[in-house]
Amino acid sequence: MTTLMTPLKSPPEAEKTLMFAEAAEGGAAVARFLKHNRAALDSLSARLKANPPRSVTTVARGSSDHAATYGKYLIETYLGVPTSTAAMSVSSIYAAPVVAEDSLCIAISQSGRSPDLLASVEAHRKAGAYIVALVNDEASPLAALADTLLPLRAGPEKSVAATKSYITSLAGLAAIVAGWSNDEALSDGLRQLPEQLEAAFALDWSAALPDLTAARNLFVIGRGFSFAVAQEAALKLKETCALHAEAFSSAEVKHGPMAIVQDGFPILAMATSDSAGDGVRDVAQEFAARDAHVLLANPAGPIDGTLYLPALISVPALEPILLIQSFYRLANSLSLARGLDPDSPPHLNKVTKTV
Repeated sequence: MTTLMTPLKSPPEAEKTLMFAEAAEGGAAVARFLKHNRAALDSLSARLKANPPRSVTTVARGSSDHAATYGKYLIETYLGVPTSTAAMSVSSIYAAPVVAEDSLCIAISQSGRSPDLLASVEAHRKAGAYIVALVNDEASPLAALADTLLPLRAGPEKSVAATKSYITSLAGLAAIVAGWSNDEALSDGLRQLPEQLEAAFALDWSAALPDLTAARNLFVIGRGFSFAVAQEAALKLKETCALHAEAFSSAEVKHGPMAIVQDGFPILAMATSDSAGDGVRDVAQEFAARDAHVLLANPAGPIDGTLYLPALISVPALEPILLIQSFYRLANSLSLARGLDPDSPPHLNKVTKTV
């Protein structure tokens, strides 16, 4: 496949959806979050440095759980503290006790109202965990459970597909880690992030539309910090575009999943500018050699045999936030191109209350 093809521009109606309007607010939402939570983040950083937790547990579902995956990579990379995801049924179905003394529990939710999430957070709180809540609804039950409340400040999100709240959750996790680790590069990158998000949303990924409009199956590839946004992109393709997509690490996909990649199979690869991105670029080239249709978002620029999707360079840990912002605009246009409504996917509600 050649890197040279005529871009298929997004249809004018793409800019009229709620998903488009809300995703476009990503930069402004992050700026609001950082400004509103400055004092709370400083206080949390001081606490975490004075009383380092032995472990971190995240509590989240759906897009918020993908944000939690990003948080795991950040915390373990920058601080070395083991981070895991709570199996919420342990508390909500089995009512089993948890061991959480001297741990940090980070709960992430747009609504803060799902019963299983609340049951898990309450169980960790009673077991001695310090609770941090990243939640968009400040009046939610989750907000009331938090020792440190970090309102996402994303504003109302009426489209079923979460966009700006997910982006703000990623930025919130990066802000926690930047303060906790005293990493100046990450802190500087966060200050520039709102402006970079505006630029990322303006990038044109419409060259991917011809391959994806008629697709039935798709792999989304990331690694390290970008694996979380590969997960999110795969979910959004299912959710808004009725396109079966699976997310894989570039290391994992070399095992069994690679066997089904044949001539014309579409691959969306999301690379960062660090060594983890090298793994994504290597796999992209390997798939391209098999005549797969590889769509590569790459801050390092075009690679022969792949279709290049432009991406911005930043601190590598923050580049996935920019990648997913560019992707949201593509997903919105792709949904319409496939004859769907990205704001109202069938069988889905904005708030999912899982017991």
